[in-house]
Amino acid sequence: MSDLVKQLEQRNAELEQKVVELTQNLESKEEQLQDSLSELHRLKNHMVQMEKMTMLGQMISGISHEINNPINFIYGNLPYVDEHVEDLCSVIEAFQDAYPNPEESVEDTIEEVELDYILEDLPRIMGSMKVGAERIRDLVLTLRHFYRLDEPDMKEASLEEGLENTLVLLNNRTKQNVEVEREFAGIPKVECYINQLNQVFMNLLNNAIDALLEKAENSSEKRGEKNKITVKTEKVDDNAIAIYISDNGPGIDPEIQSRIFEPFFTTKPMGVGTGLGLSISHKIITETHHGEMTFSSTPGEGSTFTVKLPLSQPKDAQNSGSQGSQSKQSAVV
Repeated sequence: MSDLVKQLEQRNAELEQKVVELTQNLESKEEQLQDSLSELHRLKNHMVQMEKMTMLGQMISGISHEINNPINFIYGNLPYVDEHVEDLCSVIEAFQDAYPNPEESVEDTIEEVELDYILEDLPRIMGSMKVGAERIRDLVLTLRHFYRLDEPDMKEASLEEGLENTLVLLNNRTKQNVEVEREFAGIPKVECYINQLNQVFMNLLNNAIDALLEKAENSSEKRGEKNKITVKTEKVDDNAIAIYISDNGPGIDPEIQSRIFEPFFTTKPMGVGTGLGLSISHKIITETHHGEMTFSSTPGEGSTFTVKLPLSQPKDAQNSGSQGSQSKQSAVV
């Protein structure tokens, strides 16, 4: 009887062990399934963002083209208008010299239209119109250079020009409360998808501005401290360059630093951030361009994001990249 009890106990222990193993295996499969579903969800959202960015880029390219034609017409004619205005002013001054005592009706008209003020103000108006036309033209060119949808292949491009174009587009956010310091070293051109890198720069600079604005709301304005972003370039060696984007914002909490490049992770309020920007930027740098993206941050002092890129890409990267470049270029950051 005792042997039978022992056998039953042993059999029961084996069954319990088998149940534990099956349960662990089921939990492992369930975890793998959850990981697969999360990855599928991430890819789905990535594709949606890519499609949105493609449509945005195409729209901006079309708008830029439509604006560029009339603004070039206006800008091209301004010198002639300016010259004609000067000639007309000269004629009026000559008449005034030749007829210092005009008839009463003419004198009344001169006083009514305030001719002296017109002759003084008209050159200033022409100068303002010229400056305005130049700014619109420069902005249109910047938009076209920023997206570069007409360049689907990997090509050599100036990253410093890309950084400058991005800063121009962000001027409205930085001109009031943020000082931007450029430390460009004249780095050589890099073989890349320039519009992808422009989007990475846009993301990093936008994040830096957000951090500074958050700091301004809390304490920096009270201490009179300037909000500052430093954009620095450097040639690391004969085969690589580096870009450093630093801010003196509040820094990143050490508890979340390990999650910075994690998809869908964000510290921004609901509806403000998607949590995809740094994740996609990291993939653009590390996977598409075979570079490195790292960061360092000290709470209360600020953060620095570092992007290191090779000057040229491996041949296999160029070939594989060209096949899917249209969609890759449009990755949202």
